[in-house]
Amino acid sequence: MDMEARGHSEHPEALRLWLRMLTCTQLVEKQVRTQLREQFDTTLPRFDLMAQLERNPEGLKMNELSRRMMVTGGNVTGITDQLVAEGVVERVDVEGDRRAYRVRLTARGRKLFDEMASEHEAWIVAAFEALSAREVESLHKLLGKVKQHHNALLADSKLETT
Repeated sequence: MDMEARGHSEHPEALRLWLRMLTCTQLVEKQVRTQLREQFDTTLPRFDLMAQLERNPEGLKMNELSRRMMVTGGNVTGITDQLVAEGVVERVDVEGDRRAYRVRLTARGRKLFDEMASEHEAWIVAAFEALSAREVESLHKLLGKVKQHHNALLADSKLETT
């Protein structure tokens, strides 16, 4: 049963919208996970780690990767170890800190990520094919308003605690 099936007509429309958004997110993510596995024999967490490194060509420390991916250091270490063994990422020493290193994409990793990212983009575009360009733009703007509202609430709550 998907998340949306939990909503009933007597629930507030906002709750039903929330459940529909969750359901749509899960459906698109499931499709992306399947495509990554079938076409590239990889996982979404591996793709996400590579995406972080692609945005930061100089590399990232493990704790930065963990924070950006919102997963534990152990998860990042396991994924990194696999990708190092495959020659997709490399560890490089951090000058002035013998205990730390940065992880960055290798040339092979950049090439592979570029291929995956191109396909990923096509999958996401296909996921929204049922909507017109105007509808996509409208939905994007509306969700932007929700995001802005919650960012303002978060900022207000931080002010109250200081």
